Amino acid sequence: MEANKELLSLTMFFPCYNEEANVERVTRQAVEVCQSLTTDYEVIIVNDGSKDRTGEIADRLVRELPNVRAVHNCPNLGYGGALQSGYRAATKQWVFYTDGDGQFDMHEIAKLLMLRGENIIVSAYRMDRKDPLIRKINAWCWCTLVNVMFGMRVRDVDCAFKLFPARLFKQIEMRSMGALIDTEVLAKAVRLGYSIRQVGVHHYPRLAGQQTGANFKVILRAFRELFKLRRHILETVPKTERSLSGGFGS
Repeated sequence: MEANKELLSLTMFFPCYNEEANVERVTRQAVEVCQSLTTDYEVIIVNDGSKDRTGEIADRLVRELPNVRAVHNCPNLGYGGALQSGYRAATKQWVFYTDGDGQFDMHEIAKLLMLRGENIIVSAYRMDRKDPLIRKINAWCWCTLVNVMFGMRVRDVDCAFKLFPARLFKQIEMRSMGALIDTEVLAKAVRLGYSIRQVGVHHYPRLAGQQTGANFKVILRAFRELFKLRRHILETVPKTERSLSGGFGS
């Protein structure tokens, strides 16, 4: 990777909602990792209407750290809205996102970068997922349903550790404001001919803060929106043969 340090153009971003206990640690790790990979990078903190000191800390980090920017959603737009803000704010050739809770080791982005290609999305899956059993069961059921509905074979559709060619976000219109955002982006990309490569990454327990993505209202809304999304994609996104350079391998 060192030999190609100046060839990689990378945006790394993460959404944060009430992550005052995590945002500084995650941001500093992101900068450290980016600096080890390339000279052409940016780190974007997406503060999604946090009610704690997340926004204040983010603004301080912008002043202190090179190539760090903050996007503030006001009011809170939800997880999908936060990801949309990050995708739209990205200015580099490759866009990587993870969550702001620090449950991943960003150094493992190297695994994703090795698999990247012009028409390829690299979507990680969580090895030994550090979540309660009921959350893991719900995730398996959801992922199975999504794969059947959209003709995909993604092991962990909602894993917050993905790498995209930035041009994808000029080709698709994103509508999902909640938990359906990962499904929408992947399904539209596959429909346009992108391939998905997959690789396992480690998942760690949350050290601070509270999870907000698994409450009943979020899950119920995602199921209601899922069938609308399928109809929308079939009606509006032209189907293209998948790129031969990609594939669905693990």
